[in-house]
Amino acid sequence: MGQKVNPTGFRAGIMEGWKSRWYAPKKEFASLLVEDKKIRGFVKKKCRYAGVSKVEIERTRDEVKVILYASRPGIIIGRKGQEVERLQGELQDLVGRRINLKVEEISRPEIYAQLVAEDVAEQLQKRAGFRRTMKRAMEATMEAGAKGIKIQLAGRLGGAEMARREKQISGSIPLSTLRAKIDYGFTEAKTAQGHIGIQVWINQGMYHEEKTDGADAETGQAPKSPKRSYKR
Repeated sequence: MGQKVNPTGFRAGIMEGWKSRWYAPKKEFASLLVEDKKIRGFVKKKCRYAGVSKVEIERTRDEVKVILYASRPGIIIGRKGQEVERLQGELQDLVGRRINLKVEEISRPEIYAQLVAEDVAEQLQKRAGFRRTMKRAMEATMEAGAKGIKIQLAGRLGGAEMARREKQISGSIPLSTLRAKIDYGFTEAKTAQGHIGIQVWINQGMYHEEKTDGADAETGQAPKSPKRSYKR
C-alpha cells in the first residue's frame, strides 16, 4: 500500500485512547465537536511559546475538563497561578461553560513529534537551511532516546522556483506495526516564499502490555488456524 495513514488514527481505540473523551446525543454531537476545535485552536494560539504537544478534553454534565501537555508549563501557569486563571476565564467566555484546566509537564519534548515539527518550522521561518535544520532535529531526538525518526518537508524549499518534497530517516519507523508507539506531528512554516509543510514521525518504542487498551483489538483478532484452501 502506497497510501500513508495517520499513525494516531490508525491506533486509536486499539493501542491509543481518544483525545476527546465524552458522549453526546446525535443533536448535540456536531456543536460539541466544533466547541472542541475552538478550544484547541484557542489554546494553541494563546500558548504557542509554552510547547503544547496535545490537548485532551473530557466532558461531564456540569463542566469541561481540559488537560494541556506542555514542555514549559511555567509559561501557562504564571506567577502564583495568575496566567492559568486568566486562560481558564477566557476559555469559559469562549464556550460559555465551566472549564476545569489542568496542566501536565512533558519531561522530554525532543521525542514528541508535534513539538519537533513546530521547532523545525520556527527555524525555517528564521531563514535557516532546511537540510541542516532537519539534521539537528533528528540528532536531538535520537540522543533523547527515540528508536527512530522521519522528517518530511514539502514546498518551495530553499526558495526554489518549483515546490518539491524532501525527507530524512534515522533509526526504524515501523508504521504498520500496531505495537510500535509512533508519534505523529504536522505543522506549516510560513516563509516569505510560501508555506512549507512539515511532517514528523517518531518511534518512541513499544507499548507495554499492561498499559494498552486492547480490548477492542482482542475481539477482532484473526483466527490462529489458517482457513482451508480448496483446489480446483
